[in-house]
Amino acid sequence: MISDLWLIGIGTGAMSHITLEGRQAIRDAAVILLPRKGAGKDDLATVRLKIIEAAGAQAKVVPFEMPVRDETLPYQERVALWHDQIALAWQGALAETEITGPVALLVWGDPGLYDSTLRIAERLSPRPTIRVVPGVTALQALTAAHAIPFNTIDGSVCVTTGQQLRTHGLPGNAETAVVMLDGKCSFMALDDPDLMIWWGAFLGMPEQITIKGRLRAVGTQIVEKRAKARADHGWIMDTYLLRKGDG
Repeated sequence: MISDLWLIGIGTGAMSHITLEGRQAIRDAAVILLPRKGAGKDDLATVRLKIIEAAGAQAKVVPFEMPVRDETLPYQERVALWHDQIALAWQGALAETEITGPVALLVWGDPGLYDSTLRIAERLSPRPTIRVVPGVTALQALTAAHAIPFNTIDGSVCVTTGQQLRTHGLPGNAETAVVMLDGKCSFMALDDPDLMIWWGAFLGMPEQITIKGRLRAVGTQIVEKRAKARADHGWIMDTYLLRKGDG
């Protein structure tokens, strides 16, 4: 049974992105749950293991297999079922483990921004005491990589998903849109000659890739670069910012 659950933001996978609080929390945890996402995605587990080692942790590392979403179900139902299955996977992995202190999960980016770990934790019964350690977000890493501000002066920003972009287009009242969780390159559905894009993958890591420019000019280049990088690494995490104007 999990009494104390620590969700530790680890940024985009770069050790330099982890806060001092995050490093200390990794060192103080008694058990660290390690997700494995199947063949071809071992790099994700390797990054976490390197972070655990670099932090000087003595915790027992307990791996668990991440369930696969059922793509035949409607989106909301699919995600809800997936979250249920992940919570069960946590509990199953810990069933034979002696827990003498906090259980930790290393969460990409920040546990509170476009991440479902907190929602999954709410499914645990009995519900543990939850501590959140913030991390560097992909949004911060993206604007830092391109050396651009997150917003225009007095301008509104919308953080959205690829699915929302494909369904509804650009948010009408936002001068800047940042798109997360877009594996389908939904920006290619937009046709605006004034639209600029700042895209980045593996942000903060040695493999970092960035492309910027007019969407019409660089959109295809991003699609091709993304596909190659995903094939080379077996996985990819990327995000992008859209804004009208000269950039």
